[in-house]
Amino acid sequence: MKALVINCSPVRNGATAEIVSIVSKELSDKYDVKSICIDDYDFSFCKGCRSCHTTAKCVMDDDVPVIMNEFDAADVIVSVSPSYWADIPGQYKAFIDRCTPWCNTHEPHATISSGKRGYAIALRTGPSMPECERIIQSIEHFYGHLEIEAAGHMGLCQVEYKENVEPRKQEIIDFCGGI
Repeated sequence: MKALVINCSPVRNGATAEIVSIVSKELSDKYDVKSICIDDYDFSFCKGCRSCHTTAKCVMDDDVPVIMNEFDAADVIVSVSPSYWADIPGQYKAFIDRCTPWCNTHEPHATISSGKRGYAIALRTGPSMPECERIIQSIEHFYGHLEIEAAGHMGLCQVEYKENVEPRKQEIIDFCGGI
């Protein structure tokens, strides 16, 4: 079984990346794990042309299908996202927008293999959990349109820097036990 762990932040070495590292390590006993960073891929913003609504393909040729191949290969997907103004980072949102060809709200649509479970981990610098819940809702909404079962989530408040992750490590490890 395979797991895909996604750093939804453009920062490759911050708190989000640290959480991705912990999750990847914890899951490696049960899964063949692949970790990716959304910023390692090149793709453009959706143009809103809606061609994909009739063709199930995007008119642009970039790395979105490469990422979707990673989704297709995985049995479990874990999206780890920081808060950028109370929601997912723009890079991850741009990726989600570009996944419209795979969206189940129109026919025809591209598909990934069924039976996947998706998990969301949200982190933010402040103390308010509703902001984490909003991030989780964005990720789980995306999962729903890809027909990925939203199987679990966690929110981590008051995490801004890598060093803020260490005191929360056991909480993250415990969450991974349910994946």
